[in-house]
Amino acid sequence: MICSKDWNSNENAKNILNKYWGYDDFRGIQKEIIESIGSGHDTLGLMPTGGGKSITFQVPALCSEGTCIVITPLIALMKDQVMNLRRHGIRAAAIYSGLSREEIVTILENCIFGDIKILYVSPERLSSELFRTKLRHMKVSFITVDEAHCISQWGYDFRPSYLEIADIRKDLPNAPVLALTATATPLVVEDIQEKLSPIDPRASSNPRASRNPRVSSSPRISSPPSPFNVFKMSFERKNLAYVVRRAADKRDELIHILNSVKGCAIVYARSRRRTKEVSDMLNEAGISATFYHAGLETATKDERQKAWQNDETRVMVATNAFGMGIDKPDVRLVIHIDCPDSLEAYFQEAGRAGRDGFKAYAVLLYNDADHRKLDKRIADTFPDKDYVKKVYEHLAYFYQVGVGSGYHATFEFNIDKFCHSFRHFPIQVDSALKILNRAGYIEYTEEQDNQARVMFTIGRNDLYRLENNSPNEEKVITALLRNYGGLFVDYNFIDESFIASQCDLKPQQVYLVLKSLSEKHILHFIPQKKTPYVRYLQRREDTEHIQIPPVVYEERKEQFRQRIHAMIEYATTDNICRSRQLLRYFGETESHDCRQCDVCLSDRHDSAKEAALTAEAHAILELLSDGKEHHITELRDIQLPTEQLNVALEYLLAEEYIHQQDGFISR
Repeated sequence: MICSKDWNSNENAKNILNKYWGYDDFRGIQKEIIESIGSGHDTLGLMPTGGGKSITFQVPALCSEGTCIVITPLIALMKDQVMNLRRHGIRAAAIYSGLSREEIVTILENCIFGDIKILYVSPERLSSELFRTKLRHMKVSFITVDEAHCISQWGYDFRPSYLEIADIRKDLPNAPVLALTATATPLVVEDIQEKLSPIDPRASSNPRASRNPRVSSSPRISSPPSPFNVFKMSFERKNLAYVVRRAADKRDELIHILNSVKGCAIVYARSRRRTKEVSDMLNEAGISATFYHAGLETATKDERQKAWQNDETRVMVATNAFGMGIDKPDVRLVIHIDCPDSLEAYFQEAGRAGRDGFKAYAVLLYNDADHRKLDKRIADTFPDKDYVKKVYEHLAYFYQVGVGSGYHATFEFNIDKFCHSFRHFPIQVDSALKILNRAGYIEYTEEQDNQARVMFTIGRNDLYRLENNSPNEEKVITALLRNYGGLFVDYNFIDESFIASQCDLKPQQVYLVLKSLSEKHILHFIPQKKTPYVRYLQRREDTEHIQIPPVVYEERKEQFRQRIHAMIEYATTDNICRSRQLLRYFGETESHDCRQCDVCLSDRHDSAKEAALTAEAHAILELLSDGKEHHITELRDIQLPTEQLNVALEYLLAEEYIHQQDGFISR
């Protein structure tokens, strides 16, 4: 048991839910998950986007003694949830890249003293010696693993840093694990349990063979010998219509769809450059849009995200860097102008539409060129082994690392300069480095976010005597002094967005003010930058001795190929309901037609076509034969069955025999 003596009373959990979140009762499988983790059982919850995952760990965290550790790769989610929890009077904190060592130590010590109930950390933090040392002194109620599919090598978003989680369980033998994910195939469900289970020295050499996990799709707990209690909500989204639209000209089709469906929208594109191109195109067409990708400055991303969330901007055009951890329930439309690599990625991104329960659409724009592009991604993601070895050799030349040396050496990696020097293409180099990472030769960190830093170059007394500073400069200086210590003796990491909120300025204005103060030699400002790193995990090998095992290359390539082909099959299968295709992929064999996707509607139109081209259709066309607009209520005057008239009207509008605007119909 991890919770207080009142835990067994269901009313206690419901009272906490009502007190802090205003809900009268739990929904879906929330209650069952909470009871399972509250009873000290390792628990796996499979819940679709919008299913209320955060409640399943936040409520038991408040019922428990000690600190709940939440492991998530989503910095945006950390910041949003910590801010919301604090607003409700709940003691929460987050540790992520960019915090100073002093700030991290303060947070960890507050956890040791019991002052923090929920601590969010990135998976990369788990390997930090400082974190591990402090963790051993904490009273941890339980560990929550968000986006748990990232721990599975069979998952679409495998992250090696997640493998550290099983290791920290050695330090916390009494703390159960709650794993949560919105996308997991049956194979990934099994792999998550295996990777997160405590290592039992008495277990066989093949742990998977000794386990037979059963997944419950109803509120029923899996029983031993399964190591986890597994709960699964149906992934069906009854309010979300999945549509595949074949489009030779995707841009024209995108504009048409956005003009046809009102409300907030997300458009997913494959590359950073394409997000800007599509955003510019939409603005030129009179549709308010902005773009978002991981390469933007944090302040710029925050500003654009805020404008979109506040409905100041209607459309966010983004790479897959956008969306996870973003809580905006009224997205009416998610459009993929490019195909994702997998149905897992598509399902998660499409699921960001309609989280408020009202009708929404997930549209995939597809044409024959997409099939070729998807097939090409297999070769791009898994270049030949000889090419991977060549990149390893060129990396050593780039950094002048000799055979037998380089152990634990770390270097900034400029991929453009590297590719220019050795005539490589960035996509293949990036893939080769990831393969070398998985093979254990290097650690490749993509674009680590190094937060901005500031140090005053004049003394405090001199600062107070300064004159002729602008009002904005005075605001920024005051905010720095109020919120950060030690700025006169050393560099300190700062959050430009936070300073902007303190000064009632935009983040870009704060950036320009800091640049100005730096030019005046009042302070030294090191702007935020994103830098990839390469770290040698072992001494440099002679290229001919490099070994890339099947589990790293052949097996993962085959899994990737299967995911790509599943994506192609979904986009090109026009005789099976889209929702049913997705649910079957995730292991839900008992499903039904949604009656709202493009396949289902096409079937309905085909069956209605014959009926529509009868007396009802002719009667409507006869009404409109005078060439004038008629209000739709005039159809009541036609002495024919209303239901058949509606079918005929729907068909005539869909086939554009007639047109409708503001309640009027015309030919």
